[in-house]
Amino acid sequence: MTSVEDQRTDVSPPEPDAGFDVTTLRGRRATRRWERTSIGDVFERLSWSYPNEVALTGDSGEPQFRSLTNCEADQLANQVAHALAAQGLQPSDRVMMFCDNSIEAFVTKIGVAKAGMVVAPMNVNLAPDVLKHLVQLSEPAAAVVDADLWPRVAAVIEEAGVPVVATILTGGGECVPESLPWSSWVGSQPITEPDVEIHGDDVWELLFTSGTTSMPKAVMITHHSTQVAALSMAVSLTRGLRHECDVRLTVFLPMIYHVGDQPFPFGALMAGGQVHLGRGMTAPRVASALHGHRSTALFVGSPQFAGDLVEELEAHPEFDVSSLTVVVYGWGAMDPSTIERFQAKAGEDLTFVGVFGQTESIVCHRFWPSKWPEVHRATAPMTNYVGVPSPMLASDVVDEQGRSVRGRPGEVVYRSAVMTPGYFRNAEATREAFRGGWFHSGDSVMVDDMGLRYLVDRYKDIVKSGGENVASMRVEAVIATHPAVQRAAVIGLPHPRWGEAVTAVVILRTGCEATEEEIITFARERLAGYETPKAVVFVDAVPETVGKVQKYRLRQDLKDLYEGGRS
Repeated sequence: MTSVEDQRTDVSPPEPDAGFDVTTLRGRRATRRWERTSIGDVFERLSWSYPNEVALTGDSGEPQFRSLTNCEADQLANQVAHALAAQGLQPSDRVMMFCDNSIEAFVTKIGVAKAGMVVAPMNVNLAPDVLKHLVQLSEPAAAVVDADLWPRVAAVIEEAGVPVVATILTGGGECVPESLPWSSWVGSQPITEPDVEIHGDDVWELLFTSGTTSMPKAVMITHHSTQVAALSMAVSLTRGLRHECDVRLTVFLPMIYHVGDQPFPFGALMAGGQVHLGRGMTAPRVASALHGHRSTALFVGSPQFAGDLVEELEAHPEFDVSSLTVVVYGWGAMDPSTIERFQAKAGEDLTFVGVFGQTESIVCHRFWPSKWPEVHRATAPMTNYVGVPSPMLASDVVDEQGRSVRGRPGEVVYRSAVMTPGYFRNAEATREAFRGGWFHSGDSVMVDDMGLRYLVDRYKDIVKSGGENVASMRVEAVIATHPAVQRAAVIGLPHPRWGEAVTAVVILRTGCEATEEEIITFARERLAGYETPKAVVFVDAVPETVGKVQKYRLRQDLKDLYEGGRS
C-alpha cells in the first residue's frame, strides 16, 4: 500500500475560483469535497487523524485484507470506485452485492458510495423468487458476489443478465466464471480519490425490508441519513471509555445487507475506533472474538443469543471480557438474569442498552435496564420495553385517525433526520407510510404512566381471535421461557370458530423433549385463555431473515392446519 503522504500528493487542490456563492441563504447544495456529506469519505477523513490505526479486522476473505488501517481502507475503496467506472458504470447506477460479512465487502460498499453509485446488497438467505423480485426492482448494472454464496444466486443473476465484475474469495469457493477475484479487480486501479459530485441527500444504498409480511421493499438510504445515524449510535457505543477513539466494536450479525450497518460499524468508525466484522454467528466464535480483540462494545442481537453467549463465556473462564463496556441488543426484552451473569464476567459497570428502530428510520428508541431497573425487573422478559426516543427522534403513538393515544395501543410514528426519502419505485407505499406528515412504522406500541414505551406487536402480526386482539410477541416471550424451547413464533391461522387461532411454531433445544399439551399447559398457566395457543407445531427451523421470522411464510405453509376439524 502507498503511504498516506503519497496518497495525498495525488489529490489536486481545489481551484481558487470555484464559483463561491456568498449571497444565497436558502436552497444551497454542499457538494464540494471540503463541505460535502458523503459516506464514501469516512476513511479519507479518518486518514487525517488516525492514518495508521487499524480500522477493520475480519476472519473471512483473502488473508491480506483481514486487517486494514484507515489509510489502506480508503485506498482500496478508491480502487473499487475506479474499477466500477472503468467498466462503464455511471453515478446512480446500482451495484448488486450478494455477500456476507468480509472486509472486502464492506470496503466495496464504501467504494460504490465514493463513485456516486448506489449499492444494493441482498440478503443471502432469501428464496430465489424473492431475489428475482429484488433484481427486477433494482435493475443492477453490475454485481459483486461471495464465492461460496454464488450457487444460491447464480440462476437469478444469469437469467437477469447482470455481469458479475468481482468475486470475493470466501469459504473456499471458486471465482465466478468471467469475473475477477476481488484483489485482481481492484489491484490495477489508481488509489486516488475519484472526482465525483456528491450531495448528502443523494441515495447511496438500497436496503430491502425484511419481508416478514410480504415481498421486500427497497428503502432508499442517503449519505446524510447514514452519517447522522452513525453519530447518534457512537454516543452509546463509546460510553464508559476514557477516549471515544478507544472503542473496539465486535459484530457478527450481517452488516453488508442489514440496516445495522448504519449505526454500528459506521458509529464506531466515526468515533475513530475499530470494528471487528465477524462471519458465521455462533456463541463460541463471538466469545473468542471478544477475548481476542479486547472488545469494548458488542452488538449481540437478540436476547436469546445473549443467553447462549453468556453460557459460552461461563464455560470458558479463560476468556477475558473485562474490556467490555456496552452490549447493545434488540428484538425482545433482555432477561435480568442474563445481564447479571454478563456483569459477573465483565464487571458491574457493563451497561446493556436495548434499541428499537427499523430500516426506514434507524436512529432508534433506547431502553437502559440500569436506568429503569424496577420496570425492567418487574416486566422482563415478558414485556418488551423499548424506552424513549433518541433525542434525534420525534416519535408519537397514534390511533387510526392520527390522534395521540396513551393508555392503549397505537401505532408508533416518526420524524427524524435519519429517515428514508421513500421506497424506490413504489410511490403508493411511500405515500401510505408518510401519511399525516409522519412515518408510520407498522408497530403497535403502548406508552406507560412514566412515558416509557413498550412494543406490543407488529400490527400485521396481531392475532384476532374470538373478538380479542392477541399480541404474538407476548405469547412468544412466555413460551420461550419453557426450559425445552429454543425458539417460538406465534401466528394466527384461519379457524372456523375463532376466526384466527393462536398457533405456536416451536423449535426445541437440542436434547430436550416436550409435547404439545405440555407447551399449551405451560402457556395457559401464564397467559389469559384467549392468548393461549390452540395448537403447537414443532419444527427444526423457521424461515427467517436477519433474526426475524418470516411469519407470512409460516401462515402460508400452515394455512390448512385447522381444516380437518382440529379444535
